[in-house]
Amino acid sequence: MDAKTITKSATPASRLPKTLPLKVRELVYEINGVRVLDGINLDIPAAGCTAILGYNGAGKSVLMRLLHGLLTPTSGTMQWSGNLEAEQIAQRQSMVFQSPVLLRRSVEANIRYALTKRGFKGEERTNQLDQALQQTNLFDLRHRHARVLSGGERQRVAIARALAVKPEVVFLDEPTASLDPAATIVIESILHRASSGGCKLIAVTQSVGQALRLANDVVFMHRGKVVEHTPRDEFIKAPRSDVARAFVDGKLYE
Repeated sequence: MDAKTITKSATPASRLPKTLPLKVRELVYEINGVRVLDGINLDIPAAGCTAILGYNGAGKSVLMRLLHGLLTPTSGTMQWSGNLEAEQIAQRQSMVFQSPVLLRRSVEANIRYALTKRGFKGEERTNQLDQALQQTNLFDLRHRHARVLSGGERQRVAIARALAVKPEVVFLDEPTASLDPAATIVIESILHRASSGGCKLIAVTQSVGQALRLANDVVFMHRGKVVEHTPRDEFIKAPRSDVARAFVDGKLYE
């Protein structure tokens, strides 16, 4: 859940126009004169799951933070549909990090806090809370302190909090990288149901297998550039570039 605060006068998310598809043009991000992202051009579709793959240092997480508005680009444009203000776009999004940042309170209270910050009240807030708990298999843990849960359970709380606010887009930054296979299966099942239900997922991962299981299309990055953006099966079966081919084959590449 990002730290942006939506004002009380903001238009309810359910009545805002769609923000997808997204067009990214010549996006550049520099740190101390060093170009981390170099002229990114992308068209992100409105449906399904888009996976962003690449070796460490490719710029995947930086790109995600730019798309979510946590960083400001040095140059270039990100054109969301709907002609909405930045605050309204943020209202339609959530983000889940690799290491969940949870409040020092119960599972239920973590989710309720997110709903309250997004303007949900009364019965609607209660209904969204219960739905999120059921959707993430956390109903029996709702009164447990969130920070004493297992790693997989804590990540489910973070995902429940992200999904509870009815986002159009959920960004996921390697959400299962530190989890064991059993927890990963549970998380991927939750994400697959969310995607099938109409929530757009944009997920950074280094796992080709996870992209195969979840993604509809794959953005492959290397050294701050988008090397390929193709349908999932096309990327997995026949990568067009040497670096993507090495990545899919599990090989090292300089």
